[in-house]
Parts: sequence; structure tokens; C-alpha cells
Amino acid sequence: MSESEQEKAPPGIDTSKPSVSRVYDHMLGGKDNYEVDRQMAAMALKIAPDAPESARANREFLRRTVHHLTAEAGIRQFLDLGSGLPTQGNVHEIAQAVAPRSRVVYVDHDPIVLVHGRALLAVDQTTTIIEADARDPEAILADRNTRGLIDFSQPVGLLMYAILHHLRDDEDPAGIVARLVRPLAPGSHVVISHFRNPGEAMPEVSRQAYAAERLFNEHLGTGRWRTREEILAFFGGLDLLEPGLVPLPEWRPGADDHATPGVTYHTFVGGVARKP
Repeated sequence: MSESEQEKAPPGIDTSKPSVSRVYDHMLGGKDNYEVDRQMAAMALKIAPDAPESARANREFLRRTVHHLTAEAGIRQFLDLGSGLPTQGNVHEIAQAVAPRSRVVYVDHDPIVLVHGRALLAVDQTTTIIEADARDPEAILADRNTRGLIDFSQPVGLLMYAILHHLRDDEDPAGIVARLVRPLAPGSHVVISHFRNPGEAMPEVSRQAYAAERLFNEHLGTGRWRTREEILAFFGGLDLLEPGLVPLPEWRPGADDHATPGVTYHTFVGGVARKP
């Protein structure tokens, strides 16, 4: 960390340690990151040189799934957990391009995300960002800003892009998802993207996944590449839409998709499910 970066950092931002949101921002070519984040990204790139392509694949998956939920499923309100730093093609921009009065509640606990998110949304009455931890779903659901925009008697789009793999097994991520889904109205949809370890079926890819997991836990204190079965368990009690749980570029790709991840193609998967 340079002195100039520390001086430029917003109050409350710790630039001595890498941040998941800022590392991801760097992978996407953003500017809201610091030297410590770029160093972390460089280490990750030694293991997975195509990691930026996977980050872009996740953004394209977000765009396609939010558009589907708005245009095809008729969803008009969204709860986006672990929303990350604002970038091009945010959830509210995609949804409101289809249905202008769509409402979005972003949820994050990273200070830099909150700073930039609040600045972006300062004049938007249909969108807000709340400071909360995904491990406390009841606080998220009860927050007055959540309740101010989300009508839980109507279908909701619950979005969990690249967040559940940052929850440890002992934090019961499946239980957290269930507690978030329980109060949602029938017809609600759940979207998840998650790091995957393909195991013995792909030994080389599996070794890469284990190496990345060790790196993330050593430097970020978080990161879990789960099996397909473990990820599918997050959709328990829901109806998984076609094509199911697949590598991100395989979920209903379109002509505007450009990400071409290599080895990491099989280590980042996603799916969409409907609450019956």
C-alpha cells in the first residue's frame, strides 16, 4: 500500500488487507482497488490465468438472469446479496431497462461498496443499498429499507452471485439460503453463482480449485470451492430452471456474451430456480 493510496481511500477503508470486492473489481478492469488487491489478483492469476474471463462470465450471467427474471418471469423486485462494487450493468439498470419501476435492494457489508453504492443511488427512489451481513438473513429481511421497497407478498428475485462460496461450511450456507427463501412468495426466483470443484472427474481442474481455495483462505480468510451436489443443495425445495446448474457461459447464452474462460470454465457454475 502506498501513502498516496491510503490518503485517497475513503474513511473507514482498510487498504492494508485485500478485499474480495476490490479484487473482483480489479479482475473486471475497475479502478476502485488498491495495490494490496492487485497483488492478491496477481497471485490468483498465477493459478488461474483466465480468472478475469470468469469474472466477466459472472457479470454476463447476472445480465442474462436479471433480464430473464424481469422480462420472462415478471419479477419487479430484487434482493441482491453481496452486490459488490457498482460497475456497468448493475441489477437495477438491467431490470429497469425492461420495467422502469422495478425495485432493487442491494446488500453488502464491505465499507467501500457502501460508499460507492450510496453515491450511485443517491437520487434513485426505487433502489437502495443496506449494510448487512449475509450470515444474518433475519436482519436483512427486517431492515426498514428492505421493507420499504420489497413487498414480500409478491414474488421476489433473490440474487446471490458469487457470495455463498465465501461462507464456511460451519456457517451453514444452505440454512442461510433456506431462511431467506422461506418468507418469499410463491413465484419468487433464486439465482446463485458459485465456485465449483469438479473432483476426480477433472483432476487437473480439481487441483487448480484446491490451490485457489488455499490462496483465498490464506489471504482473504474466505473461499470454498464446493461440489456440484453441495451447490445443488442450496436449491432445495425449489424448481431448477433449464438448463440446470451449469458453467456460467452455458446458462442461456446470447449474442452479446463474450467471456471465454479456459480452465476455470468448469469451476464457476450457476443456476436459477423458482419457488413453487
